[in-house]
Amino acid sequence: MQTNPTHTSLVAIGDSFTEGMSDLLPDGTYRGWADLLAGRMAARAPGFRYANLAVRGKLIAQIVEEQVGPAAAMQPDVITLVGGLNDTLRPKCDMGRVRALLEEAVERLTPACKHLVLMRSPGRQGPVLERFRPRMEELFACVDDLAARHGALVVDLYGAPSLGDPRAWDVDRLHLTDEGHRRVAEAVWQTLGYEPEDPEWRTPMPPTLPPNWTARRVEDARFTRQYLLPWIGRRLTGRSSGDGLSPKRPDLLPYEGPAA
Repeated sequence: MQTNPTHTSLVAIGDSFTEGMSDLLPDGTYRGWADLLAGRMAARAPGFRYANLAVRGKLIAQIVEEQVGPAAAMQPDVITLVGGLNDTLRPKCDMGRVRALLEEAVERLTPACKHLVLMRSPGRQGPVLERFRPRMEELFACVDDLAARHGALVVDLYGAPSLGDPRAWDVDRLHLTDEGHRRVAEAVWQTLGYEPEDPEWRTPMPPTLPPNWTARRVEDARFTRQYLLPWIGRRLTGRSSGDGLSPKRPDLLPYEGPAA
């Protein structure tokens, strides 16, 4: 990979992770690692263009059907693809189909850009996701294999101790905080060959005293009531948090946001 390259365009596709939840801005919109990355890249390349087609809740079949074609048509320098993790969290998941769809996406996107970036998504430490880890790791093995065969770049977030820390995750335990998104942006930035701004992004956060038993139980009850039960309800009824939502940046246009 070229050191300190200059890219002129970026298209990000995927689900809530790439949309930017839970990096909430004062106006109620989400920023996230892809916006942060675009800001950095734009500071290096006047006229830099950016599109973000990601929508929360999307499964890999929806990403392939709704986002891959438009992203490929834009012919950007860089495309980031993160998808399939929502599938692994469903009670019934056909991993063979997930792998086939991910391969289809990679085969269509690789010739449409200079650099295709895939990721091994971060995994929060804790009991809730433990039952899904075998599927997640099967997905990441597929990502590694596809990258090796098609010349894509892989950002290993799953192996980063800093992003396994519960403090990097929002209260819903499914989405990163602003600090988590900042570290992801740094990881992708470095993978693309730019000079590190934070060489220690993988380093664990400084230790703090854990909350006491009562505080943990109160937080667990809040999490179950506000996030876990609604999430289970959507899974059982076939609904998604992204139903009816459009991408926040559907067109490849000049990015004028602040660099970060």
